[in-house]
Amino acid sequence: MVDILPEQTPLWQSMESAATEILSGYGYEEIRLPIIETTHLFARSIGEVTDIVEKEMYSFADRNDESMTLRPEGTAGCVRAVVQHNLAQTPQRFWYAGPMFRYERPQKGRQRQFHQLGVESFGVATPDQDAELIALSRQLWRRLGIDDALTLEINNIGSAPDRARYREALVSYLSTCREQLDPDSQRRLDTNPLRILDSKNAETQKVLDAAPVLKDYLDAESRSEFDRLLTYLEELRIPYRVNPRLVRGLDYYNKCVFEWTTEHLGAQGTVCGGGRYDGLVATFGGRDTPAAGFAIGLERLILLMQALDIKVSSPADLYVVTADEAAFRHALSRVDWLRDQFPELDVVQHLGGGSFKSQFKRADKSGAAWALVYGEAEVAANKVTLKPLRADAEQRTIDDSDLPAFLTDYLVEAYGA
Repeated sequence: MVDILPEQTPLWQSMESAATEILSGYGYEEIRLPIIETTHLFARSIGEVTDIVEKEMYSFADRNDESMTLRPEGTAGCVRAVVQHNLAQTPQRFWYAGPMFRYERPQKGRQRQFHQLGVESFGVATPDQDAELIALSRQLWRRLGIDDALTLEINNIGSAPDRARYREALVSYLSTCREQLDPDSQRRLDTNPLRILDSKNAETQKVLDAAPVLKDYLDAESRSEFDRLLTYLEELRIPYRVNPRLVRGLDYYNKCVFEWTTEHLGAQGTVCGGGRYDGLVATFGGRDTPAAGFAIGLERLILLMQALDIKVSSPADLYVVTADEAAFRHALSRVDWLRDQFPELDVVQHLGGGSFKSQFKRADKSGAAWALVYGEAEVAANKVTLKPLRADAEQRTIDDSDLPAFLTDYLVEAYGA
């Protein structure tokens, strides 16, 4: 569990701002969910024999001896809210963001407290919904400047009956090769055999080369819908790679599943993953409701932006320097008025006194474009000195009453406002 320091937050804020704008533009509304839920909620939705439930959840007994869990993912809580508040009467589009918790071995791109942006849609059964989710995520990659570094991998895992038939065939085949599988896959053979397809072990992957293929067990409806989805992606000019071994790690998925992956982050290359989960709302006691969504690992997104040397800074526009206590009091109400009249400006007022030299050092460190200087002469004459800290411009002293006009011109020049 790590701190996100002020030097890092501009990158986070730019990413979050871009995501919020794009989601709003697509008609998705924010929903804010509890961080702690009952353990049963996650065991029922994610699956009792998944790695998350078996090994990775932070669970504890509360004072009533009820087992509670820090949320390891967001979909279960979102579906619980949809059922509890009867929100799925008409198609709904939601998003949420915040911390998630899993007791994993910490490594690059994987932390025990991490952050996700989740996007969930309810009430649309057709593959145009899946296409919109993928297009929406691609718009975010474009906005952040990382589109070229990500690859869309997609698969069709069919319906529950499809997977049951396939599971039987897969277990039958792998049971004859059990000793050639890695220890994790041997354990999964008895609990969650489809996850073996996702194994990173090279020897296990060799065994899988001759294994039954999931697509051979899909019904006609699943095949037809997946073909339509691929047609939509081609219309959107979104390149994709069909990965027949992509299954995702949670039990609730069906039909389309997808991941956006990158080669810039080593083993932790999945930045975004999702798919369709049509049976989950009914599992939680709601009416039968089709649903689909995805989650983005925000730490991995930040790591990718850093790997691509994408920098974001938020320097101040103005830094206010005052000569003494009298000058500070003189400037105080003027600066407050400026913040009210020009809310788009970032104005930092020096605090704690000190010499002009020390204040200008702080002004330069702030990254501000201009210093507003109130010395004894400026206070006496109701003027302010404007000292450029970045631009190739001349220092000037103007009447206080002329400062709004100067700032209006500055905004036009700096931001086109």
